[in-house]
Amino acid sequence: MQPDFWQQRWREGRIGFHQARPSPLLEAHWESLQLAPGSRVFVPLCGKSLDMPWLASRGHRVLGVELSQLAVDQFFSEHGLVPDVHESRLGLHHVADAIEIIRGDAFALDAATLSDCGGVFDRAALIALPPDLRERYALALHARLPIGCRGLLVTLEYPQHQKDGPPFSVQQDEVMRVYGRDWQVELLERRDILQREASFLDEGITTLHTCAYRLHKQA
Repeated sequence: MQPDFWQQRWREGRIGFHQARPSPLLEAHWESLQLAPGSRVFVPLCGKSLDMPWLASRGHRVLGVELSQLAVDQFFSEHGLVPDVHESRLGLHHVADAIEIIRGDAFALDAATLSDCGGVFDRAALIALPPDLRERYALALHARLPIGCRGLLVTLEYPQHQKDGPPFSVQQDEVMRVYGRDWQVELLERRDILQREASFLDEGITTLHTCAYRLHKQA
């Protein structure tokens, strides 16, 4: 997946991955992480996700990263926010209230930038990446999050041969393999959502589940 692929999706408005409400599994399981009030939460490949204001409404500071400037602009415009903007070696930073979004490459973020992130929420990043980049994402980017960081990871599971990603199917054994070295991983829920996903039904997908995993970064 090249950056141009996602830029084009945003330009053409082909953003079926964007949800019109906060993620149900986020609402169901976030409190189980027991993050301290005011904790900073990292949201990779954030788009204009409504999960970010939901997290901010729970007293968190939010750090998102996103390739598309259009997505960033739409997020702040749709929430009636005018961000302060400054540039760094990481990209273009947009800050309003408790939310900061860096328009840049998630893989360019370093440990210093993520050092105060007590939490991480991933609904659309891991499943957006093909297998080779998923490994790099989990073993490289997540390695830069601090010891003690707690996270919620949401994935999809379906017969990969029935559909070309993204979003990709990511099975439990892969989650355990790529995160298990540095993170304590616990499957919290596997939910059947096929009948609610018309586009998957139209493509002939026979089974579709979404899964929530609780993560805890170990020493």
